[in-house]
Amino acid sequence: MYKKIKNTALFLKNKFSLKPKVGIVLGTGLGDMINIINIEQVIEYKDIPDFPVSTVESHHGKLIFGTVNNIQIVAMQGRFHYYEGYTPQQITFPIRVMKLLGIEYLFLSNACGGLNPDYEIGDLMIINDHINLIPNPLIGPNIDELGPRFPDMSDSYNKNLINKALKIAHENNIKVQQGCYVSVTGPTLETPKEYRYYRIIGGDVVGMSTTPEVIVARHMNIPCFAISIVTDLGVPGKIVKVTIEDVKKVAAQAEPKMTLLMQKLIFDLK
Repeated sequence: MYKKIKNTALFLKNKFSLKPKVGIVLGTGLGDMINIINIEQVIEYKDIPDFPVSTVESHHGKLIFGTVNNIQIVAMQGRFHYYEGYTPQQITFPIRVMKLLGIEYLFLSNACGGLNPDYEIGDLMIINDHINLIPNPLIGPNIDELGPRFPDMSDSYNKNLINKALKIAHENNIKVQQGCYVSVTGPTLETPKEYRYYRIIGGDVVGMSTTPEVIVARHMNIPCFAISIVTDLGVPGKIVKVTIEDVKKVAAQAEPKMTLLMQKLIFDLK
């Protein structure tokens, strides 16, 4: 696996001259955040050696190189999911490649279902912890060149980045929540009892991504910042049938606030 990671990173280094400082993963309905990127190079996943290919319609499947506020970034416009049939190692392969490209921070976004009764549709939630119910991407032989066999996860979401984001949100009148993200395999949306269970075990929101990427990033000692957009509610009395179109619509409406927060947070890395 490490040989494939190095070969893919070398392919991209030979093709593009940029050395990104920040990696960004854009989730369901959030691909328009690329509008804040000064795009210099774009390559489709299908043209990158050993890269998986997005099979979800709302994930564009492009790797974008450019700058945000003069800081070099690499952004995934679309991610991979366990429910697509990929292994956890395939899902997180791009994060491994980003590390070898030189990223020092990883920013992630997703759409999710709200479990906390205090949350509303359209809320932004900064993730400060997670419960991973997707098979762990570190199962199998450890890649010693990238990280330890038993990485600590007590600081999965960087507290310094969270505090900066909260300050930015306050200064720009952006309502944000903080909470725990529960990741599940999907692709089915949750039953009422599943929503209840995820809330009982400590979840504030539930989704189908993000935690495998964070686990791998922390294995490689990359600080992470992640934010969710609450697109539907799994709260008793507020549960209704939801389609992917509903999710994308809410995500698109809330995206400008998330984009502003991300942009200012990246600027603060200078």
